[in-house]
Amino acid sequence: MRRSVLFESDPVLPVSRPPVSSLRVAASVSAPSRREARRSETHAALIEGAMRLLSTRGFDTTTVDEIAASAGISRRTLFRYFPTKADIVTAWAQNMTDVLTASVESCPADFMPQDIIRTALEAVVPQMAKNRAEAFAFACLIERTPALLSVSLRKYARWEDALAAALASRLPSSPDQALAARVAARSGISAFRTALDEWIRLKGRPALVPILRKVLVLQAGLLAPPG
Repeated sequence: MRRSVLFESDPVLPVSRPPVSSLRVAASVSAPSRREARRSETHAALIEGAMRLLSTRGFDTTTVDEIAASAGISRRTLFRYFPTKADIVTAWAQNMTDVLTASVESCPADFMPQDIIRTALEAVVPQMAKNRAEAFAFACLIERTPALLSVSLRKYARWEDALAAALASRLPSSPDQALAARVAARSGISAFRTALDEWIRLKGRPALVPILRKVLVLQAGLLAPPG
């Protein structure tokens, strides 16, 4: 999926590393062939188009043939890219996981754990879609479709792993260092899911990032020791 423009009123903290797509290209010994580039473009276009269709018509009622037809390809060609409809949504979610992981890895060494969590989660928002309306539709699709529950949970588990791995090396050394990192990572994911639930409840009218920041502040205040 092509990198989306930032949503109005959805600020995202800058990261020092280039987008994930750029990282992959830089890591390659040589530039991708024209055929590989074309396949990558087709892959991204299929995800984007299918997500629009699935979020508009509904996951259960949209057929594979309809997805293929909307993309101007055959059913057989679609299956070369995605064996099932759920695999399309999984690929969409993986794009955000890649961005979150890159954002976590690029955080300065002096970042506090809460700064790492906030920066990484905010970086995900503009990757959801090209604009707020589509992002809201896609979020509702994956968060409110029973058949996609496993996809959603797997996405959050991967985010948690990425955050925990980054935090583990930055927390004070102790016998419970790894456990503390996991607790912090899971609390961050819980904050994101809570913000997303609130965003959906408000029908996507406000921007998501300010809601996320509010939730993180509330979470920090509630869990802070008295005094």
